[in-house]
Amino acid sequence: MRRVVITGAGNISPLGHDWQTVLPRLRECRNAVCRFDDWAVYKGLNTRLGVPAAPFELPEHYNRKTTRSMGRVALMATRASELALIDAGLLGDPVLKSGRVGISYGSSAGTPASMSDFGRMVLEKNTQTINATTYIKMMSHTAPVNLGVFFGITGRIITTSSACTSGSQGIGYGYEAIKAGHQTIMLAGGAEELDVTDAAVFDTLFATSTRNDAPDSTPRPFDVKRDGLVVGEGASTLILEDLDHARARGARIYAEVIGYGTNSDGRHVTQPNAETMAMAMQLALNDAGLPPEAIGYVNAHGTATEFGDIAETTATHKVFGERMPISSLKSYTGHTLGACGSLEAWISIEMMRSGWFAPTVNLDDVDSRCGALDYITGNGRELETDLVMSNNFAFGGINTSLIFRRWSA
Repeated sequence: MRRVVITGAGNISPLGHDWQTVLPRLRECRNAVCRFDDWAVYKGLNTRLGVPAAPFELPEHYNRKTTRSMGRVALMATRASELALIDAGLLGDPVLKSGRVGISYGSSAGTPASMSDFGRMVLEKNTQTINATTYIKMMSHTAPVNLGVFFGITGRIITTSSACTSGSQGIGYGYEAIKAGHQTIMLAGGAEELDVTDAAVFDTLFATSTRNDAPDSTPRPFDVKRDGLVVGEGASTLILEDLDHARARGARIYAEVIGYGTNSDGRHVTQPNAETMAMAMQLALNDAGLPPEAIGYVNAHGTATEFGDIAETTATHKVFGERMPISSLKSYTGHTLGACGSLEAWISIEMMRSGWFAPTVNLDDVDSRCGALDYITGNGRELETDLVMSNNFAFGGINTSLIFRRWSA
């Protein structure tokens, strides 16, 4: 089996787009939640809160011709991937078109505005509302397909449209493709654009925060006074590479992917199962050949929903016991859905490299029903560890767990 390392990262996030920008925002212990007053026109919608990506610029080659099949989600995914390829020293490299490079990427869905165009067609009985690219922007695999066309990638495409685990499955399946020798390099990750329809999905489940007059006080993962999640947006791409190939070209290596576990609850579409969540973490540990005590930090899915928080922390306690340091980055970025698995993995790796781990913002009083763990609060934690785990869980009972090891040549 081949070893898999991370040689590049590109991100578009609510906190900024590189570690030099994101780290100070994390140290400020301040989230990026905004109030959207224009959502008030939607009758029955309770939340007004969302977390947009920080502004980003596009180079001139993002023109009408190259982006005509892209909605915002594909556009963010493409720019994040371009930044990752630049970071890895691979942009324009002939290897991209060799068949040895693939894509493992996803989002919860395509661009909602394009879905609305089809809805208008049905209501108005008129195809003038759609055009040749409407479906391409709408389809669930719009991000990876547009990446393939934009960069001329001819290897395999694995589409991971699995809601909140789209990004983590993107990394996991990309890792497995290289590990098994099917590909040499994989563009792996996920993306999501912020739209009122995303908020409505969770609002109908009474799972969104309605602290509309106090955006800075929510979401509150694990806190007894939490009242739900806040949706966000972003895109995150990691360049996964066969270690021998990376060494041969003198690539900089950020970390090694050493464990991946995924399974399903097999019980309920929206109610999480602590038992199978714990099994996913154990699967990742088994894949890495590690005992639980080897892991120094767990990045939680931590959505700030009642049943999700309780099930996840109960599962984490079952695997690791009370000693495990844990925090949720969604307290800063909101729930970036398809992007969260890769975005949070990237930040977890960078925190491991820096030796400082961000606290869960707004966590003042841990819900006693949550698992007994070492919840990082206050101003964060100075912590030296060579191994971190990043967990994500999705509708449909899809569970994922990734393990990353600090790289030392």
